[in-house]
Parts: sequence; structure tokens; C-alpha cells
Amino acid sequence: MRELGRTMVFAGAALAAIGALLWLAARPGGLPLRLGRLPGDIAVQGKDGSFYFPVVTCILLSVVLTLVLWLVQWLKK
Repeated sequence: MRELGRTMVFAGAALAAIGALLWLAARPGGLPLRLGRLPGDIAVQGKDGSFYFPVVTCILLSVVLTLVLWLVQWLKK
């Protein structure tokens, strides 16, 4: 039960941190880092349509989530 409680506390803290970031990002002036519009993201606009693929945003989110999950595993030991 102790491990379950510890996991729930860390999950709650992570959700609170994510919520705070989303709240701050929605404010005018928000965060200086605009996810989804980073340099290196692919955006092509043509006559009949457009294509957008956030390559750098995907890489950044992957690194952050990897670090968070690594930290959770490390704290479990």
C-alpha cells in the first residue's frame, strides 16, 4: 500500500504541474516557449491546402517525458 500511495502522490504532483503550465500558457504573454510553433517544425502552405508537422515539438516532448518517467522509476527504487 505504501508504494501505491507514493505513486499516487507523484502522479498527482505531475498532473498539477502540467495543469499549471497549461494555465500559464493560456494567459496573455504566457510562456516564452510556444509548443507547436517551434523553429524546425515543418509547415508547408500551398494553393489548395497546407501541411504541418511539429517535428521539434515531438522530439522535445519525447525527451521531457523520458526524463519524467526515468525520474519516477528512479524514485521507486
